Amino acid sequence: MAKPRKQFGETFLGRLWTGLTRSSAGFAGTLLVLAIVLFSFVGPLLVDQDNPTDTTQIWTEPSAEHWLGTQYEGKDTFTILVNSGAQPIWVGTLAALMAVFIAVALGSIAGYFRGRVDAVLLQLTDVTVTIPQFLLMLAVVAFFEDIPPWGISIVVGSTMWAFLFRSIRAQVMSLKEREFVEAARLQNLGPARIVFREILPNMAGFIFVNFVISVNQAIYAIVGLYVLGLMPSGTPNWGLMIHQSWGQNFYLNPIALPFVVAPLIMIVLFTIGLVTMGRGLDQALNPRLRER
Repeated sequence: MAKPRKQFGETFLGRLWTGLTRSSAGFAGTLLVLAIVLFSFVGPLLVDQDNPTDTTQIWTEPSAEHWLGTQYEGKDTFTILVNSGAQPIWVGTLAALMAVFIAVALGSIAGYFRGRVDAVLLQLTDVTVTIPQFLLMLAVVAFFEDIPPWGISIVVGSTMWAFLFRSIRAQVMSLKEREFVEAARLQNLGPARIVFREILPNMAGFIFVNFVISVNQAIYAIVGLYVLGLMPSGTPNWGLMIHQSWGQNFYLNPIALPFVVAPLIMIVLFTIGLVTMGRGLDQALNPRLRER
């Protein structure tokens, strides 16, 4: 006998949509995130990529021709802003994916098998936590010159997993004692199937919300590395704009403010969007909150 099809509201995507639309702040945050993503990934297709240097237009005020004015080389600030958003977003997302993958994989192993494996992984986590994450990133980036963007995501992602690991481990330890897991063991389904087919799907909401939080943290770390001037300057980046404006003593020139304020506003708006969207996701995927 065929199983009845779930209604849209009973599916993962249905609960996601219901939770986001129920919370006005969460829905607004989602729209804000989508708007900035479109601005950063579709916007470059709509602006002039040449953005030539014009020494007669150095540090000009906003105008109809240059919406945010020009910077220290006479290039259009708005064009630079549009081209600078894609890299921190996709590199931060990739770093968050890596951090969540490591945390889920190791946390599931430690929480399900316990014993010596759990002890070893906890020791590894303790060592990782005791090392300041940003200092570790600084050391790695300083050692590898001209590190590519995907390399940055590996560096950032490999330093962010430890705290989420403990949460995943605790969740797995709790869920493994539930009746449906005991039933799966009696059927000899095997540890891999029990973890990936029985336990982790029940943690999907928790994992997804933490992924959103990790994206926010990763973007801050990546932008911070650029602000400090530790990353290659070949690819446009919001952090690179802030670094260049500081190097040009923007604080001595009021006309230069758009060049540093614009990327700061984009970072702040994207952070606010992610935070509010994360709260909406929590309401959508957390059973205790859905019942309220």
